[in-house]
Amino acid sequence: MAHVSAPTGPEQPTLAGLAVPAPRRRPRTPPSLTPASSLPVARVCVDLAPPHLDRTFEYLVPESLDAAARPGVRVKVRFAGQDVDGWLLERVADADHTGRLLPLRRVVSSEPVLAPAVARLARAVADRWAGTLADVLRLAVPPRHARVEGERRSAGGAPDDSPAGTDATRPAGGDAVPSTDATAPGSTASAPTASAAVDPTAWAPYRGGPAFCRHVAAGGAPRAVWSALTAVGEHRWAAAVAQAVAACLAGGRGALVVLPDARDVDRVCAALAEAGLAGVAEGGPVARLVAEDGPAARYRAFLAALRGAARVVVGTRASAFAPVGDLGLAVVWDDGDGQHAEPRAPYPHVREVLALRSELEGCALLVGAHGRTVEAQHLVESGWAREVAADRPVVRASTPRVRALTSVELAREGPAAAARLPGPAWRAMKDALASGPVLVQTPRAGYVPVLACGRCRASARCTACHGPLGLTRGSTTPSCGWCGRLATGWRCGECDATVLRSVRVGSERTAEELGRAFPGATVRVSGARAAGGVLASVPDRPALVVATPGAEPDAPSGYAAAVLLDAAVASAGTRLGAEPDALRRWLAAAALVRPAADGGQVLLVGDGLVRPTQALVRWDPAGLASRELAERAELRLPPAVRVVAVTGARDAVGAVLARVDVPDLEVLGPVPVDAADGAATLDPEVRALLRVPLPAGRALAHAVAASVAVRSARREGGAVRVEVDPADVV
Repeated sequence: MAHVSAPTGPEQPTLAGLAVPAPRRRPRTPPSLTPASSLPVARVCVDLAPPHLDRTFEYLVPESLDAAARPGVRVKVRFAGQDVDGWLLERVADADHTGRLLPLRRVVSSEPVLAPAVARLARAVADRWAGTLADVLRLAVPPRHARVEGERRSAGGAPDDSPAGTDATRPAGGDAVPSTDATAPGSTASAPTASAAVDPTAWAPYRGGPAFCRHVAAGGAPRAVWSALTAVGEHRWAAAVAQAVAACLAGGRGALVVLPDARDVDRVCAALAEAGLAGVAEGGPVARLVAEDGPAARYRAFLAALRGAARVVVGTRASAFAPVGDLGLAVVWDDGDGQHAEPRAPYPHVREVLALRSELEGCALLVGAHGRTVEAQHLVESGWAREVAADRPVVRASTPRVRALTSVELAREGPAAAARLPGPAWRAMKDALASGPVLVQTPRAGYVPVLACGRCRASARCTACHGPLGLTRGSTTPSCGWCGRLATGWRCGECDATVLRSVRVGSERTAEELGRAFPGATVRVSGARAAGGVLASVPDRPALVVATPGAEPDAPSGYAAAVLLDAAVASAGTRLGAEPDALRRWLAAAALVRPAADGGQVLLVGDGLVRPTQALVRWDPAGLASRELAERAELRLPPAVRVVAVTGARDAVGAVLARVDVPDLEVLGPVPVDAADGAATLDPEVRALLRVPLPAGRALAHAVAASVAVRSARREGGAVRVEVDPADVV
């Protein structure tokens, strides 16, 4: 070791009675690093938030890390004087940087968690939504769980030196976009011969359904938008998804199914088990990838797909990035559900992520639901995907009878027509209880969540925070839904009255009222805020089942009837897509009812909006979505155009907009954004909308991302949020 001379010059002597400080250790110069003999330069994506750092950085691969530093592994690197996390994207022979390269600090884990196909998809998602690669990779790759990573690999796992999901396990030319005409369900184009027999029994009622399964089994890449009819029986949607997955496996490729919540994951996993496809723990090819299962279970399922032990991944939103080897089929169910929209930057949607993945990897895509979103209809009308739906005679034979009990329909009832549960609905429920359970859907949870003045009908607000007042079960004193204060001695600020009336009735109050209306009947409540939580299923015994949208439990033989309450509340709203979303919720409940031939009926109670009400009676979600799409095209709203919303402080938004220069750009705003509580602020946020035709959407996203990166590099003040095609554009 080289001798280090002591510093010269006077030193401050230690005062009497104080401990002598230890001499300060001087940093030693690290020994010279020998670079790896082959591909010594690593290109790394550093896990940092600033947008101006959204690029790869080059580091030297030391010879000591040559074996462990493989593409896809997690690494630690030195950046701006501190150790930061990163992903090693690739290794190359020569560096683009002309200066000295810093070495990799260490390889966190030898597991290549970032498959090349997933890395390409993450980059495409970041570009599509004007985000950064690091933000997308945080969504795509779950946090490391060291104990799970060290567990013994299953017998079907890939060896350490050839992990599943690398380019060696994927077909060449995966980036090519398949031709729409050649890959559409029911197309006359020739397809390769399937390697195994396909039994698409559940797809028999749908025009183009069996052809879709055969094409997938033969190795093709069809893209379809599917309108499912029923959620019970032999042709239920979960069984159809399972048969499509089985067809994909019969062709020797993997499959990915993304669902809104854990209950739907359970339904599909059960259907796959019925089709002979068990979970990985039972020796089958199916992995369940759900964040609610916990970090260990999630990471275990992720590794099963990465290592090739699982050829099928069934999960929720984050599983859209699952590293399924040789992906042949991607399925998204109920794409209109809000759970498919990522709440974190850059706010991608599962439907669009899987559409990008279908193009990049050349896999089949199936977008299914009981309803039809406007975005899915746009895929059909643009020719990018084909429709898989039942003919009208099949729809009439497979669905229950639907009646809309509007004020016009109930005019003969006189004053009783204003009742929340009118006479015809009560009589239908009483008759249906003799043959099975009855489903009652209410759009609100809780007891009485919204109150108003009994005289002037003004909304009842808390005097402390201006939050909405409501009633909880067993309480006669209203309380604030925001701060929780009891509103004792409340007086209306408009007319000084002290009487309150209910405006919205929740599921618990509905169950209480039904218990009085049907004495002796069993009443069950299903919902996230209910005492028993969300029920998975109910027996085929007479009972009243009160549920909020999305929490409807299954009945093995289907419900005898369903009553959809408060249609005006369910279909109200000024947000974009309010009408198709109301129809989607109604159809999801109606699909649980027995067919009309077996006595099943659905009653829609209340004066809902005319178009979704008529679409429910006709069971025609595609017709409503098509009319909505035509209106949006005329008004130049998404998905007919590309829109980017920039929200933040006025000066910050103005600086971002000033650097965006795209042909055919139309800037709307900026305009103030209303505060959530209606209170005025000194510096209110503003929002501007940038609108371009669809062909210019990629250029707009790139220009906005570049402007935000410049803002980050210059450290401009204020906060800015960028959203591409936001749901609340109106």
